[in-house]
Amino acid sequence: MSTDSKPAVTSFVPEEHAKTLKRRLPVVGAAPALVPARMINEVLYCERLLYLEWAQGEFTDNAFTLEGRAAHRHADKPGGRLPEPPTQFTPTVSTGGDSRAEVASESAHDTGPKSPTTAAAGDDRPYEARTLWLTSERLGITGKIDVVEGDGEGNVVPIEYKRGKAPDLPEGAYLPERAQLCAQVLLLREQGYTCDRADIYFAASRKRVKIAIDEALVGTTLWAAARARELTESGTIPPPLVDSPKCNGCSLVGVCLPDEINLLRGLEGGGAKETDSTRPVDTAPAVASAETPKSGDSQEPVEGDPWNLTPSGDEGAAAPVPVVRRLRRLHPANDEKLPLYVQDQGARIGLDGDCLTVRGRQSPTVSARLPNTSHVVLLGNIQVSAQAMRALLERGIPVSFLSYGGWFYGRATGVDSNNVELRLAQHRAASDPAFCARLASGIVASKIRNSRTLIRRNHASPPPVVLSELEQLARKAERTETLEALLGLEGTAARTYFGAFTGMLKGEGAVAGNFDLNGRNRRPPKDPINALLSFVYSLLTKDFVLALAGVGLDPLLGFYHQPRFGRPALALDLMEEFRPLVADSVVIGAINVNAFALDDFVRHPSGVAMKPAARRRLLLAYERRMDQLITHPVFGYRISYRRVLEVQARLLARCLLGEIAEYPEFRTR
Repeated sequence: MSTDSKPAVTSFVPEEHAKTLKRRLPVVGAAPALVPARMINEVLYCERLLYLEWAQGEFTDNAFTLEGRAAHRHADKPGGRLPEPPTQFTPTVSTGGDSRAEVASESAHDTGPKSPTTAAAGDDRPYEARTLWLTSERLGITGKIDVVEGDGEGNVVPIEYKRGKAPDLPEGAYLPERAQLCAQVLLLREQGYTCDRADIYFAASRKRVKIAIDEALVGTTLWAAARARELTESGTIPPPLVDSPKCNGCSLVGVCLPDEINLLRGLEGGGAKETDSTRPVDTAPAVASAETPKSGDSQEPVEGDPWNLTPSGDEGAAAPVPVVRRLRRLHPANDEKLPLYVQDQGARIGLDGDCLTVRGRQSPTVSARLPNTSHVVLLGNIQVSAQAMRALLERGIPVSFLSYGGWFYGRATGVDSNNVELRLAQHRAASDPAFCARLASGIVASKIRNSRTLIRRNHASPPPVVLSELEQLARKAERTETLEALLGLEGTAARTYFGAFTGMLKGEGAVAGNFDLNGRNRRPPKDPINALLSFVYSLLTKDFVLALAGVGLDPLLGFYHQPRFGRPALALDLMEEFRPLVADSVVIGAINVNAFALDDFVRHPSGVAMKPAARRRLLLAYERRMDQLITHPVFGYRISYRRVLEVQARLLARCLLGEIAEYPEFRTR
């Protein structure tokens, strides 16, 4: 008998593996019980705008919203007080219970500058409160009132600040604004105050306009609140407006993509035919455009069906007459903000006011204004102060962390997108093998054709055999229904493409044989060309991760590239068709203009790496390419590659949410 006192270890082996649980993703729940007064304005102006803001939590700034925020800077300073209501009800601090009011006040006696509402001498309204939050569970409405004036008898007047000019209308304002003011009046009445009218102060015309409150307006306001709940609970985003001037100046036009979605749905032919009853109705007047589109920025026609989205029919049938469509470019062609790259090892990023300061060990101090910074990229060992990181996160400026050689580690950002509905749709689609294969086949075919286009444009004498083989592989990819087969086709196409890559190089170094490519290799790259390609691919991955995260998609959950720990699979999916157009084009162009020489690279038995000066030149070449304006192959307007990445990410989101049947690949000719 053994005298070992150690207890025996018994291993438990289950008789059978646990069953795989069927994924049950939550569905859209009920709408919030309280409708903000601002959403009453939105639902009467554009139901799609209401859904984007309230149901999906989308919001972006433009010049108009920033001007509006500036016009509210005085009204948004809490202060002042209101008289007691004439009834026995006394306003108390709101904690989300029954009908109560909250007056946010810094001081009972505000000594700050007077607003236009109280500037007149001899004003008989001794009470004024700013930033007043009111809630009524009976009405199901909540809202913030900019300014409320009142007298000792309980008579009050809500005042809303608007950035624009007062319209020349008998009612004093358009219906959405009047309904928003009516909601505020109803909330004040719920608190026991007497309120018969409301005012709007138009900052541009410096004019205060009286808004009459009648029963018809009250009925419209209550209907709008019910309609907002109905739309949100439906879980289906309303269709875009058709050629509506309201889209001009809307800050969410780059999120909504009204003309683009309408065009794609028309090309697919699968959407419901618009009639007078289904067409979105303009219930409010349009917002004037900030400026007339410049010639050459957009307005280029799109002919026919460039993506073959319409059924081809019989081969012997007559070809349809191409339909010329004009598409407005409603969002900016490029982003005026610039990224900040820091590669000086040991550098420290600090904060000085609204500027980032980069102090290197040997290089001079460099500053970058936060309002002009799109994102920050740190290559290697760079320190960031807590104050600078907090300022970046508060402004929604992401920080990307890359290795010294360009390997993308991850990113730091503020609060992610609020669009949980899109995340759920992405997870549902990722669990659908048919959708994954269909999306991947289109992306791979588009990548192969874009590679073929690059050879035709840059090769001294494009090999007919290579061009023919790439076209055949692209057609096979379009008919492939499994991801495994697509991986094989993509690998074959890559070998064919990189076999002809050297023929596209025309610089002095290429002629002398200094830059030669014997196939694609990486981790680490074995030659200068692969070192350049790997670095630019990493930059493109970083930009797609930022674009997808900004849209509200999960960059780690892909459809073609399968999820793996730490791999941005979805970013790798969408960047496939942009590898030849952006990354490969940058490397070819840089070598052809003699931007690199052999002494710009460090050779080691394990691989090849770039020196800092060469990396800087490559970064500049990449950013120039991203800012280059191109004509979108289907929408016809001119737009930068950086904007194209965002547009493609948003189109994928619309596809996942069911607004368009297929994801439109980006394919040049």
